[in-house]
Amino acid sequence: MLSAFSAAVLGFLLGLRHATDADHVVAVTTIVARERTLRRAAWIGALWGIGHTLTVFVVGGAIVAFRLVIPPRLGLALEFGVAIMLILLGFTNLRAEAGAHGHPHAHEFDHRRPIMIGTVHGLAGSAAVAILVLAAIPQTLWALAYLLVFGVGTIAGMMLVTVIIAAPAMYASERVARLHGGIRLAAGALSIVFGLLLARGLIVDDGLLSALPRWSPR
Repeated sequence: MLSAFSAAVLGFLLGLRHATDADHVVAVTTIVARERTLRRAAWIGALWGIGHTLTVFVVGGAIVAFRLVIPPRLGLALEFGVAIMLILLGFTNLRAEAGAHGHPHAHEFDHRRPIMIGTVHGLAGSAAVAILVLAAIPQTLWALAYLLVFGVGTIAGMMLVTVIIAAPAMYASERVARLHGGIRLAAGALSIVFGLLLARGLIVDDGLLSALPRWSPR
């Protein structure tokens, strides 16, 4: 049985680690590649984390409070939504970069974008987080508190990740103007490839479309 303090510390640290999951890093890299200041990059990370945290707390909280069981196909479908989102995000970056030639002005920052992407990731991960929480903390109130602390850790971790990702790119692109466009193109292509690989794994390896899908919350 975890004490309240140890559960809080563990939740925060796991939230920090959760921010470094590969699909999370790819998603924010694709967004941050278009930014030119560390402040806005950190703000993107915070918004992503807020969207993720709200979803995990609401959906994961419902799973914890009502002891809901997530069918394997639904769990896989939520993760497949992340794959589709990564592919669309990559195409959006490529299209934006293709249309940016000859238009040097900065793009308008959209706060909704990182929140929406964080929400999609939160939907895919909420079941896994809730199941792990229930296994360690059977008391509903403490489990909900853990989810909240976990979310705070995720927000902090994602802010740190976005700054770490953005700093070298911004430093280099200030010295080589064309490099910034190349970074955006590379980030978009990476997002598309990662999304396609994730979708393939869910369909082929986990059997999303088969009669007996296999889902392991992660």
